Amino acid sequence: MTNKDLNISVIISTYNMPRWLEKVLYGYECQSYRNFEIVIADDGSGDETRQLIDKFNMNSDLDIQHVWHEDDGFQKCRILNKAIVASKYDYLLFSDGDCIPKNDFLEIHAQHAERGFFLSGGYFKLPMSISEKIEKAHIQSGKAFDLSWLKQQGLNSSIKNWKLSSSGVLESLLNSLTPTNASWNGHNASGWKADMIEINGFNEEMAYGGEDREFGERLFNLGVKSKQLRYSAICLHLDHERGYVNEAVLKKNLKIRNHTKKHMVIKTPNGINKIR
Repeated sequence: MTNKDLNISVIISTYNMPRWLEKVLYGYECQSYRNFEIVIADDGSGDETRQLIDKFNMNSDLDIQHVWHEDDGFQKCRILNKAIVASKYDYLLFSDGDCIPKNDFLEIHAQHAERGFFLSGGYFKLPMSISEKIEKAHIQSGKAFDLSWLKQQGLNSSIKNWKLSSSGVLESLLNSLTPTNASWNGHNASGWKADMIEINGFNEEMAYGGEDREFGERLFNLGVKSKQLRYSAICLHLDHERGYVNEAVLKKNLKIRNHTKKHMVIKTPNGINKIR
């Protein structure tokens, strides 16, 4: 199989942000790479999100599954595991319902997919003022990813802007020189479903804060390596509040991650299959 024949299940996590999710789905309508399905991992959103997904299923050529469970607080790991099980394809890409993919986003992931590896992509954070200005037409035309247009909307100059302006040799050089580890990032990472099943998916004992990294650390323990695509596979991160941050949970999650690394844990007992 060549990578151009790779079928991808794109798993998008969301919770009660239909305005942002709509923009994200417009981004997937514009992908140059077409061999994919979308699985919405919905952590208990209300009816507005369901209606939005129904609208796209009726009016778009996107192939969308809506995987939903009752709202029970922050249970992202649980809904992601349900989405992994529901996914149709052997290669899975994970992102969030606040991350608009560039039009070559899936093409880049497909080009670099390789057995024994997962891919770690990047994102470009936008302030709320610009997040709200982006419309369907800006996504379809590519203006939303155009640095000059973003600066006209008030984007500040920063070295991070290279994520949107680098290409070719510079892009490869930045990928190799970035001090950021090629870790599993929930907003932009992809890998093989078989590896994810082997580690028993996400640890459902974990809430917000490092749960994605712990998933990646168990992939490392399995022997899977990572590739850095921080300056190649790009999505725009729309701004929002984070009311689910909890210091006690962060400490608990850090303890779990330390245990995972110290004891080289591969399978979580609190994953897709509950191990007693």
